[in-house]
Amino acid sequence: MPELPEVETVRSGIAPYLTGQKVVRVVVRQPRLRWPVSAELATELIGQTIRQVDRRAKYLLLRTDAGTAIFHLGMTGRLRVLPADTPPSKHDHVDIVVAGDRCLRFNDSRRFGAVLWTREPPEQHELLRTLGPEPFDETFSGAYLHRRAQGRVPPIKAFVMDNRVVVGVGNIYANESLFAAGIHPLRLAGQIALAEHERLAAAIREILGEAIRQGGTTLRDFVGGDGEPGYFRQYLRVYGRSALPCVVCGKPIQRCRVGLRATYFCLGCQR
Repeated sequence: MPELPEVETVRSGIAPYLTGQKVVRVVVRQPRLRWPVSAELATELIGQTIRQVDRRAKYLLLRTDAGTAIFHLGMTGRLRVLPADTPPSKHDHVDIVVAGDRCLRFNDSRRFGAVLWTREPPEQHELLRTLGPEPFDETFSGAYLHRRAQGRVPPIKAFVMDNRVVVGVGNIYANESLFAAGIHPLRLAGQIALAEHERLAAAIREILGEAIRQGGTTLRDFVGGDGEPGYFRQYLRVYGRSALPCVVCGKPIQRCRVGLRATYFCLGCQR
């Protein structure tokens, strides 16, 4: 499933083609996605100028004066900017056509993604209003994590994957960040010291920043807005490396499950 780096890669790929462009047509071929495509999308978006293409957590936001189109890629969603006359394929569900005969096309084979419309500030939408800070915001720090963790009993890996705590730390990036910070993923969040939380916050920013620079991580379906896969997979140090030697100490990488998610760690490097 695309996480924050992958969604940011898509955003940066499509934004130059859409920002400042007027929407001339909206085509909804399949409205039955994870949530139904609202009828207002096709009527209220037409004629609007796309002022900004933003990201909040894993949601992409096309902001206009009348409202905001909210995209979620789900597990297999893809957004591409194509010539407007490009024939649609089987799973091309929504087109947003802008001046200059370009089209933002949403493709989703499993239909777990979403295309929504809201007239209110998107930050007030029910899907976004409870989200925690972005990992690159000034409000996100080791002190913030330490404060939120007080009295909390979930494993630290589950804690940092909670979008109400901080957004964007998906399974791959939680594994890699905890390894970089030297913290065992099964330790209880409330028992992590402030200094360790500071290392973890720094590792989360470093890992996510590098993943964005590499265009995200492609394990199966993900491609960016330019159709290219992400290359962060080459930088993975623990994820998917069960029983292989640790790149730092040589001990075999261990595997377990935390909250039904595959979890990888090194007993030599993570305490």
